[in-house]
Amino acid sequence: MENYRIEKDTLGEVRVPADKFWGAQTQRSKENFKIGSETIPLEVVYGLTRIKKAAAAVNLELKKISETKSKVIQKVCDEILAGQYDEHFPLVIWQTGSGTQTNMNVNEVIANRANEWLKSTGSTEKIHPNDDVNMSQSSNDTFPTAMHVAAYVKMIEILIPAMHELKSTLYEKEKAFSNIVKIGRTHLQDATPLTLGQEISGWRYMLEKNEKMIQDAANNLLDLAIGGTAVGTGINADPQFGAKTAEQLSQQTGYPFRSSENKFHALTSHDEIVLVHGALKALAADLMKIANDVRWLASGPRSGIGEITIPANEPGSSIMPGKVNPTQSEALTMVVCQVFGNDATIGFAASQGNFELNVFKPVIIYNLIQSIQLLSDGIISFNQNCAVGIEANIEVIKKHVEHSLMLVTALNPHIGYEKAAEIAKLAFKENSSLKEAAIKTGYVSAEQFDEWVKPENMV
Repeated sequence: MENYRIEKDTLGEVRVPADKFWGAQTQRSKENFKIGSETIPLEVVYGLTRIKKAAAAVNLELKKISETKSKVIQKVCDEILAGQYDEHFPLVIWQTGSGTQTNMNVNEVIANRANEWLKSTGSTEKIHPNDDVNMSQSSNDTFPTAMHVAAYVKMIEILIPAMHELKSTLYEKEKAFSNIVKIGRTHLQDATPLTLGQEISGWRYMLEKNEKMIQDAANNLLDLAIGGTAVGTGINADPQFGAKTAEQLSQQTGYPFRSSENKFHALTSHDEIVLVHGALKALAADLMKIANDVRWLASGPRSGIGEITIPANEPGSSIMPGKVNPTQSEALTMVVCQVFGNDATIGFAASQGNFELNVFKPVIIYNLIQSIQLLSDGIISFNQNCAVGIEANIEVIKKHVEHSLMLVTALNPHIGYEKAAEIAKLAFKENSSLKEAAIKTGYVSAEQFDEWVKPENMV
């Protein structure tokens, strides 16, 4: 490390890159945890920064800190939230399970940048990362608070709008295809008819239900651990600190955050995140179904189902000229697989709270943030590059309807199930039309068949 400065902590001196605002504890974490390349999401860093800004305002109100210190801390927090210092938060997920080193990373960056600014103004005051920036806090309550803030904001501002886009597209397709009668399928076998619009309405309603489930689950993240400090008792914090900081966070974000009524729960349990990710898993499961339906219905173009067409975005094969593949469906279903894996990680990690603290926090929030991001990006990509371009292949749809044996179901009320089944079996055996088989059995006349078997009346 050629260009460095000396920073000190309770363990002694540490060399820190001269051009970085982090301090000794961040540097020690960088050197001691060279594990993987997955870093703490910036959403969590920003969540912690929001807490530091809110805490500085509350500590001023409670007369715990000077106005100068409070203002400079808040000023630096605004700079961080504007994305000016993203490169100063380098720590990996695979660190202390409480997130302490990332909490200190934020404290150190704020303190060093604040001291730089104070020095430039001629002020004699100095900001300490623990005593000032971390005043009335512990990593044990700030990190889980940041987890909730980061996840809630990202779901409401990124995921829900992405879902709205796809839902809007599907609603337009639902209306456009409302009069196109096609054959239904259950058990991967022919079933009675429905309209293509009705089929797509099922996809659209999945997203509506998913949104409600996600929103209901996300409301549990509004409860914050802040104010619990080390073990939930609130030691070294004013009794009003938690509620007032939550109120400040609400003012910052516009969302109704509140201090949890039981901090002992808030520090050691992450059941709210398990619930939230369960709702995300439900969304992922429905996206798997939608993406699979699309690629099956678009399969072919000559040897598959081929009832819809999708956009040809890129060549599909390096050896087969002219091949076009359902790549957006493939990408989205891979996202789903990752989300399912993330859910298993979160569930297991959340089960590991021991006594007053769960120490799997970084891996829990990493997987939650990744799931939200992947689902959001995957939905937007699928919508823009596939769903908006779905078109009905009328000729193929009509052919499948006309050749389906399950239209025989319309005869049930007139001749009974067993006779209708006999007609279907005969048509299949002799590779004839239903009408031909029905007339051959003598159970139905040609006129009766035309009157009773009308696909448009079966939807």
